[in-house]
Amino acid sequence: MSDQDPPAGSSQLVSFERADVVSLMIYPAPPPKLVVTGQVPYMNIEVTLNPVRYIQRPEYWVIEVVGQMPVIGLPALAPYAVELDLTGLIGTRGIEVVGANQTERIDIPSA
Repeated sequence: MSDQDPPAGSSQLVSFERADVVSLMIYPAPPPKLVVTGQVPYMNIEVTLNPVRYIQRPEYWVIEVVGQMPVIGLPALAPYAVELDLTGLIGTRGIEVVGANQTERIDIPSA
């Protein structure tokens, strides 16, 4: 590991390439899901979507793209795709996806 590698067992924001809200056009409609894709520098980093907790519903609900570094990192670019059921996690206007490289607001009209 180099001096720039994150410490083993640590969590930090990771970069993402795309963030999409997917909802099926069937009745009754299932809850929308957030799907985030990208690449991580270690093939065994576990990527999760972590919603911020709020006391009151915000305009945009922040959801962080977080990577958990394993004890031993296997350096190699690896694609990832993670999803999150948005039930109870949509702000008055939508969601805001926050990663290491960007922040993206997604309006959800039915919110």
